[in-house]
Amino acid sequence: MFSSLSKSKNQKSKKSRFSKINSWLHLWLGLASGIIVFIMGITGCILVFEQEIKELTSPYLSVEAQGPEKLLPPSKIYAAVHKALPNKEIHGVWYNGLDKSIKVDIESDSLIYVNPYNGKITGMVHHEDFFHFMDEGHRNLWLEREIGSQITAWATVVFFFLLVSGLIMWFPKKWNKTTRNSSFKIKWDAKFKRLNYDLHNVLGFYTLILAVLIAFTGLLMSFHWLRETTYWVAGGWADDKKEQVVAEKKDTLSQQQLDKLAGADFIWKKVRTEIAKENKEAVIIHFPDEPKDDFYACTDMNKGVWRDLYFDSQTLELLPNSHQYIGDERFAKWLMRSNYSLHIGAIGGIPTKIVYFLGSLICASLPVTGFYIWWGRKKKQKTKA
Repeated sequence: MFSSLSKSKNQKSKKSRFSKINSWLHLWLGLASGIIVFIMGITGCILVFEQEIKELTSPYLSVEAQGPEKLLPPSKIYAAVHKALPNKEIHGVWYNGLDKSIKVDIESDSLIYVNPYNGKITGMVHHEDFFHFMDEGHRNLWLEREIGSQITAWATVVFFFLLVSGLIMWFPKKWNKTTRNSSFKIKWDAKFKRLNYDLHNVLGFYTLILAVLIAFTGLLMSFHWLRETTYWVAGGWADDKKEQVVAEKKDTLSQQQLDKLAGADFIWKKVRTEIAKENKEAVIIHFPDEPKDDFYACTDMNKGVWRDLYFDSQTLELLPNSHQYIGDERFAKWLMRSNYSLHIGAIGGIPTKIVYFLGSLICASLPVTGFYIWWGRKKKQKTKA
């Protein structure tokens, strides 16, 4: 009997010690990373609807839709832009659909948009716009990339731990009507101090799964070793990489390299008519920088997912290291290719974007409400003293 009581006391003592350590880590790690998490949450909210806001505020992005047969090929777009801007090096063209202007990738701080039916420039805007500024803050905290990206990556690791430790702190010791109400409901008519606690405690619980998903997908983009490990755990194998062997270049005296503009036109038509399965008129064509470099094309751009294609610059044949259609991929590769879409909430279109917007806003609020909880307790302790 005394032995069982002693064991029970030891277990309670261990639980109490673990609870104190968990609470202490949650507090001080939260205070240390709070400003970074707040910045990443707010900028993430804004970036969720980047494309939709741009389309509403930038008339040069839209054109009157015509038939696909009236679209100008890459060579015509190249010639039109080169005539207007003869001193700029053109790297590629981005077709965005029948009702959207083409973005031309040039060696400049400006972005060039062109009407896909007549080749006229519809807009020239500076690359350093508001959304680029927000993206730099989200990724690098407006610091040098080498420094800022490491800070945001490790702050995300800390945030991931805070979500787990927060769940441990949230979990009631006993389940009854009072604890259920305090754990799942916000007391809107309470005083500000209690309301602030509920906003931190209850909203933190409801957004937990989404916050974990956002944090984990962000970590996959930050840490290569984690991406490789996740790919392996999801069913991918190292042998898959052996399948993606670049085809050997054919370099014979009887074969001449095709002109890059003619090659770009051929690939553009082939992608639209034979390869693309979704959003067929949205195609990116990148011109090779060097004669022996491969052509790059991108298609099946839908809901934050895309398909990379590589073509031999001499034979224009599709190379084995090109992506398959996302619907034909095994789960491991589907997960890796969908990671960005899962991170920004584009995976389900507008409904999931709205959910991610609200989730990011709540994540940004957690350091604020958490700080006020700590500050209130600190003031209370001083008053008692």
